[in-house]
Amino acid sequence: MFSFKQFTVQQDRCAMKVGTDGVLLGAWTPLFHKPFNILDIGAGTGLIALMLAQRSDAQQIDAVEIDEEAYEQCVENFEQSKWNDRLFCYHASIDEFTEELFEEEEEYDLIVSNPPFYSKNYSSGNNKRDQARFQEALPFDELIESAQALLSENGIFSVIIPYKEEANFIELTQSVRLFPLKITRVKGNTTSEIKRSLLAFSRIEQEPLVDELIIETNRHKYTPEYTELTKDFYLKM
Repeated sequence: MFSFKQFTVQQDRCAMKVGTDGVLLGAWTPLFHKPFNILDIGAGTGLIALMLAQRSDAQQIDAVEIDEEAYEQCVENFEQSKWNDRLFCYHASIDEFTEELFEEEEEYDLIVSNPPFYSKNYSSGNNKRDQARFQEALPFDELIESAQALLSENGIFSVIIPYKEEANFIELTQSVRLFPLKITRVKGNTTSEIKRSLLAFSRIEQEPLVDELIIETNRHKYTPEYTELTKDFYLKM
């Protein structure tokens, strides 16, 4: 169990536990366009959807999760939260989900994903964790195609991915006419390499805002920027 200031996440049945990536994406994702509805692709515990429920007035927050146990846990986490009337989780692959909603002409003002991203020759020895992590479980091109199909005209698509995948991911999104709006590159500390990229895309071609976020100055000594970003969520911030 992981407790935040306004909600709790049960995670014993999820391969992907609550981690910095999910918290970063949930806290960083742009909301200036005041989305009416939100979609979280590959929801896992439901963490990001819950964070966005706390941060926004979105009336409808949908999540889609393929793994049955994670889906059930996500539903429980939604039901236990004070935003349960706005949160809904679907048990489906993103392909099935997209096809169905595309036919109904359903669109979302905000689409978020913390996608699984290890190549097939990586193994942690834990099959469920690997499936959650494998790019094959949700290849980037599949994710981007779904975002392109389901994103409203003025919508934003927001992800966190390994920095080494950034150029490739941007190239894929631009091929379906989604363009970077904001790029934040994340480092663990001042001397470490850039590890993650937080990316937000829209249908409008523009010069993206690019910056950097450093998480710690020393072990468990957080930078003012990281504290500011996450203080509404972490109990000890």
